[in-house]
Amino acid sequence: MSSSPIRDALANSDVLVTVGSGGVGKTTLAAAIALRAAMEGQGSLVCTIDPARRLANSLGLEALGNAETEISQQTFAKAGLAPKASMRAMMLDMKRTWDELIEKRAPPDKREKILNNRFYQSLSSALAGSQEYVAMEKLWELRTQRDYPLIVLDTPPTAHALDFLDAPNRILDFMDNDASKWLLTPALAAGKFGLKLFNLGGSYVAKTIARFTGTETLQQLADFMLNISGMNEGFKERAHQTRALLEAETTSFVLVTGPMPERLDEAVYFHTLLQQNKMRVAAIAVNRVHAPVPDALWEEVARLPSSLQKKFEDTLKENDHLARQDARGIAKLREACAATPMVIIPRFELDVHDLSGLYETSRWLWGEQRLEVATAGR
Repeated sequence: MSSSPIRDALANSDVLVTVGSGGVGKTTLAAAIALRAAMEGQGSLVCTIDPARRLANSLGLEALGNAETEISQQTFAKAGLAPKASMRAMMLDMKRTWDELIEKRAPPDKREKILNNRFYQSLSSALAGSQEYVAMEKLWELRTQRDYPLIVLDTPPTAHALDFLDAPNRILDFMDNDASKWLLTPALAAGKFGLKLFNLGGSYVAKTIARFTGTETLQQLADFMLNISGMNEGFKERAHQTRALLEAETTSFVLVTGPMPERLDEAVYFHTLLQQNKMRVAAIAVNRVHAPVPDALWEEVARLPSSLQKKFEDTLKENDHLARQDARGIAKLREACAATPMVIIPRFELDVHDLSGLYETSRWLWGEQRLEVATAGR
């Protein structure tokens, strides 16, 4: 059987996390890895945070929600596949996950107050870092309260690598910020009447809070801080446990990137951060790589009538330019991340939109198909 760093990683991993910037195909590759694991007898769950909601259709499902959905044997059979183990999928609903977290963890007399608080509603829907935090919370819950042989987590799209690693800590720091507590102490002690007097109106603090939360006064923030304060230790404890889970020997990361120049510096930086944070990078998956133009195709075009020849030659030259550009990007990535194995996935003619396409993608991830990268050239 062919060797693959991703396949090898799954032999010793029960959590695999796909990371990378948005638009590089993380969701597709995460689903392909989970599918292939199930095909080979390792029961899997793929958990995605895909705003485009493509995963459900690719897996033959009408929709995905915040609970695990098993893909039926009939659905696999229609695609000509016969997995040896079960495969489940879910799409993380950020608001629903936050609400479930509050419903489970908040004291009974605080739950409705928190859930109905306008500041909480901003936090759970839009505040920077919320999505990353609940993704980590959900991973911790799935790993500790379920019995899946493999969980594949498709992380939120990030504009910057540091967002993924630091965002959960920023949320925790905000909810347990000493400066916020100092600022709000008089308000918390004064009750609602005092809070009205404490409204800072057009001050810098109020404007800053309004920018981040959409709230106009400190009332909602003060109520939220008061009601959430008893949960801070629990949040912090699970954050430490999740961090330990990400650093565990049984957790592997696959860094997904494209070969385009604008993606490469970000991928190298992300790779460095993962290693600095003691997280095991099983492979770098370079997705949507242009294949070099075969010699036979140049020869075939050369035999065309002169009226057609130039048009086809221009197309081949453009494809050849893109393939060489991708090859230069891959060479740069290999040099910067020399110790980490690399997997190359070609640019397919059609988007991956079903189980058959996911399985075909897995063949490249498993090393059963290999792309001969173009000569970099100039």
